[in-house]
Amino acid sequence: MDAEFLAQISDRSSEENFTSVPGGYAKGKTKYVIITGSVMSGIGKGIFSSALGKTLQDRGLKVAPIKVEAYLNIDSGTLSPYRHGEVFVLDDGTETDMDLGSYERFLDADLSKDNFTTHGQIYHNIILKERRGDYNGRDVQYIPHVTGETKLVLRNLAMKSKADIVLVEIGGTVGDYENLFAMESVRELIYEEGKENACLVNLTYIIEPRHLGEFKSKAAQIGLKQLMGLGLQPDIIVCRSQTPITPIVRQKISMNANVPIEGVFNTYDVDNIYRLPLFYREQGIDEAILRHLGLSERHRVNGSRSLKEWTEKNIVQLKGEVTIGIAGKYTGTSDTYISIVKALEQCSVLTRTKVNVKWIEATDVETGKKKIGEEMKGVDGLIIPGGFGIRGVEGKVICARYVRENGVPFLGICYGFQIAVIEFARNVCSIKNASTEEVKKDSENNIICILPEQEEVDGLGGTLRLGGFDIRVKKGTLAWELYGRKEKVRERFRHRYNVNTKFIDVLEKNGMVFSGMAPTKRIMQILELPGHPYFIGTQYHAEFTSRPLKPNPLYLGLVKAAIKRKEGAGK
Repeated sequence: MDAEFLAQISDRSSEENFTSVPGGYAKGKTKYVIITGSVMSGIGKGIFSSALGKTLQDRGLKVAPIKVEAYLNIDSGTLSPYRHGEVFVLDDGTETDMDLGSYERFLDADLSKDNFTTHGQIYHNIILKERRGDYNGRDVQYIPHVTGETKLVLRNLAMKSKADIVLVEIGGTVGDYENLFAMESVRELIYEEGKENACLVNLTYIIEPRHLGEFKSKAAQIGLKQLMGLGLQPDIIVCRSQTPITPIVRQKISMNANVPIEGVFNTYDVDNIYRLPLFYREQGIDEAILRHLGLSERHRVNGSRSLKEWTEKNIVQLKGEVTIGIAGKYTGTSDTYISIVKALEQCSVLTRTKVNVKWIEATDVETGKKKIGEEMKGVDGLIIPGGFGIRGVEGKVICARYVRENGVPFLGICYGFQIAVIEFARNVCSIKNASTEEVKKDSENNIICILPEQEEVDGLGGTLRLGGFDIRVKKGTLAWELYGRKEKVRERFRHRYNVNTKFIDVLEKNGMVFSGMAPTKRIMQILELPGHPYFIGTQYHAEFTSRPLKPNPLYLGLVKAAIKRKEGAGK
């Protein structure tokens, strides 16, 4: 297929008022690596995509990842953390799947709305065009319009990013009915771009039932047959398993999927995810992909020295350990707070101290099912994370009071920041009914109130104060020291409520310091308590900007304070 054929597509599409090729697009300038799943979800496509991106980046290639989600939501903002894990916020305010956090951490890059799309977004764009009359009476159909809009998103990313490789992760599994739009779209993309410009990687799971003591590949074979039944022939297969698979399993997968044995790889559980890029390199996964794309000769590596150094720095030997409690209300799954967990892991590396996490269910503390003194035993520091709603609020207030009165290092994130203000107002400033407008309407005692620009907002999706904003940091404060004595920093927000300005003076008079605020508005964004070993709260989500070897300063400060506390207790 050549440029003339793509031109024909555009010409024909214009007759139908439809195009999937942006102006100026050149076939072959950007290559595509498409990653699909089969058998089951939750096997780590996001981590695989991120680690693979790191290996390609290490070769000097510019990589632009994108997650294509099957759900009809416009974004991830209204999804329950129980159902879909953490909502990760990009600097431009896009609320995304948690896999975007993995991409940013591995690639050390700030991504944008162009790196994330959903079935809902695709349909939304099409409906807007139809309502405007852009299709000129043409019946709008699954093919070519839904698939064409999807291809347009991928090609626009290629154009905007000027990437060598666009890394496309298709959410879910091959058997999902709602995923058909994505599967058909990438089938067409591969056909139009040419096989030399697109590599299809299928991540499949090899089952190892305990009672049998051997691998079973039939489920993987069925998944691959389904994929091929959609017209998608994988070029590379990566068998995911708990332990290394046998050569016979690779042979079976190779035979059943029409993929040469040298294109069938195995990735199994490792003790540290930051081992994965080098692990993939040593297996030859990135080499096989680049060979397929005709990029291998131009992007050879000299002994993978830089990747080895990066890996060694991220898997250092840890000498001691501390325990950080996370007092939230979504503690049933660690995916809910995955960026917090990763930020703590990154602090482990720099301090060479293992950071254990203890989950504290705030609702249990609130109801009295669990006593705060018992829950805090062995805890060297506490985080109260973000969240919404009424459930667990009073449990979090109890936790905030305990750490304030007992000198336990503390970091409050978003709602945790607001909880710290409420607790301080009640028990230090004697405002007994201090609360938040999120819980109840009380104009006299609500220490936390809705932001003025949020008062007229209708609906939930995409209406919060979202994305990266500059923060003015007060000179001479703990926050100023932690941020390297910078008076302006940028962090990511996701909130609707704020400290009520009419209470700021009384809070400060009683000892609370607001060390960070919006540059032009009286919006309090960092608080701290001088005299406490480490007590700091942020209206923003500091974990979203934490990266391997560059942990966010506030998390690093918390872990260092926890280490100091534990060392002091041991004397």
